[in-house]
Amino acid sequence: MRSYHVNSGAGIDGLSIKEHDAPVPGPGQVLVAVRATSLSFRELMVLRGDYVLPVKADVVPVSDGAGDVVAVGPGVHTVQVGDRVMATLFPSWQDGPFGVQHLAQLGGSLDGMLTELAVLEESALVPVPDHLSYQEAATLPCVAVTAWNALTGDGAGLGPGQTLVTQGSGGVSLFALQFAKMLGARVIATTSGPDKAARLIELGADEVIDYRAAPDWPAKVRELTGGQGADRVIDVAGLLEQSLKAVAIGGHVACVGFVGDNAPPIDSQVLFLSGATVRAVAVGSRAQFLAMSRAIDVNRLRPVIDRVFPFDDAPDAYRYYASGKAFGKVVIEL
Repeated sequence: MRSYHVNSGAGIDGLSIKEHDAPVPGPGQVLVAVRATSLSFRELMVLRGDYVLPVKADVVPVSDGAGDVVAVGPGVHTVQVGDRVMATLFPSWQDGPFGVQHLAQLGGSLDGMLTELAVLEESALVPVPDHLSYQEAATLPCVAVTAWNALTGDGAGLGPGQTLVTQGSGGVSLFALQFAKMLGARVIATTSGPDKAARLIELGADEVIDYRAAPDWPAKVRELTGGQGADRVIDVAGLLEQSLKAVAIGGHVACVGFVGDNAPPIDSQVLFLSGATVRAVAVGSRAQFLAMSRAIDVNRLRPVIDRVFPFDDAPDAYRYYASGKAFGKVVIEL
């Protein structure tokens, strides 16, 4: 079997393929033949050396993947050979709040999915929805679960008739748009040009704001909501002060990340006057993954895929993803 390996900070050129003997699953473990993986921003952070969680030396990268169960270890009862499965990013985070005890993560402190065969814990697996291909299923574990958690994980959740603001056309934002429409909400999307705006409309966005043409996009959000602001904002860029200006009093801002080396400071007065809840969201639990997967299955939702690369061309997939040209997920197929 073959696996890609890399050291934190080594960059895309540091990716290398190594050959190994096929592993054997131990008690409670499952051997999965990986059929597809997908890239997210965290994978670039691992290669750059600025990922916020521990990364072991010579790690097999990539958290997201889907494949077939080809062998099971002693005591495995919930899956069997032939099952199509996806792996959770945080294997021990089954349900409830996130804590330090759940920091171990695929493609970081644990070997990930950019490999032909992966040994995974039985308790960390989620069935692939019947209507999805391996390529589509491989897009779900990181950004889709993050978007689902951002919309539903605070107890109240996004409801029919409420308004959500999404930012840009990255993986979290596209899944949030699709989930919000599935939940009966109105979506105002921000983007950087007419071509992306047209595609966001095709995916179901009710209004799109070009933030280059309208730099004060929070004011535009308030205009489109009769001065009230949006019920929820998913902040993927670390522009929390702008998000707080766009959200309704008592609304909800889900902070799922930031771009650049330093996020801008937040004016505490803006935070206080907003009356909003700001919640940091880091992927989600297996219970949330299962709930999301059921919703995807019932609604026959299909992820947006931009390009698919063969396993041998994985470095090219990284380079393409890093270019920022993708609209939708970049997938590596085995």
